[in-house]
Amino acid sequence: MVTPPEAEARQGAIDDFHVALDVFEGPFDLLLQLITRKRLDITEVALAEVTDEFIAHMRMFPDLSKTTEFLVVAATLLDLKAQSLLPSTQIDRELAVEDLEARDLLFTRLLQYRAFKGASAQIAASLEENAGFIPRTAPLEPQFAALLPELVWTASPLDLVRAAAAAFSSAEPQVVTAHLHDPVVPVREQARIVVERLARLGKMTFHELVEDAATTPVIVSRFLAVLELYRRRVLDVAQDEPLGELVLVWAGGNAQDVDFTDIDATEDPGEQGSADA
Repeated sequence: MVTPPEAEARQGAIDDFHVALDVFEGPFDLLLQLITRKRLDITEVALAEVTDEFIAHMRMFPDLSKTTEFLVVAATLLDLKAQSLLPSTQIDRELAVEDLEARDLLFTRLLQYRAFKGASAQIAASLEENAGFIPRTAPLEPQFAALLPELVWTASPLDLVRAAAAAFSSAEPQVVTAHLHDPVVPVREQARIVVERLARLGKMTFHELVEDAATTPVIVSRFLAVLELYRRRVLDVAQDEPLGELVLVWAGGNAQDVDFTDIDATEDPGEQGSADA
């Protein structure tokens, strides 16, 4: 791939940077390659001199992005040199067995930097190379274009205004009621239903009794009514096995004689909570 002159000019800010040290003289990229391949000891490289030369170089070719790249590489080299110069104790050597060595991690960062740098250069070159091209959509051949239905525009400017207003208008506020409790179901009312059905049928299961219950509070209230009517000996409860089906049997005689006046006062959890408050 041929790199355009503009891309080469931007990339050259670091690629053309040369350093002159006691142990090395040449391009900065070559210095990185030698350090990465461990052909040059990082402790012999004077990073302060490299930084000074780069600052002088950037004064002639100012480029903020390339300056940032150099700071990343310089920080990596500085960490690498610090790891090489600091003395290591027996404890440090034991910890190094469990973790990757800092030197290897820093070399990995250098390799990642070079990989991303090469990829970004290729992307920049491709963008410059294709900057002057505009894609052209080829039309359908006449024999196929005739098969398409004719486009009929029926929307008026007013329709467009209404569509835009609907798209940009905020949704109507909604009242969330999920956190609210279900209304209290009076136990007295459910007790009347239990008495009416059992007096008429004589016997039924609890599942049949709550088959028409629309909500859980209705089921709970109807079960409380069964317990209260059982306590008053209006009905009997039978269960053939543990956790089996509850069978309700009418035992109250005439349904008209059942007293419901004080059932809510003793069993309605809603009214009981209000009384306690």
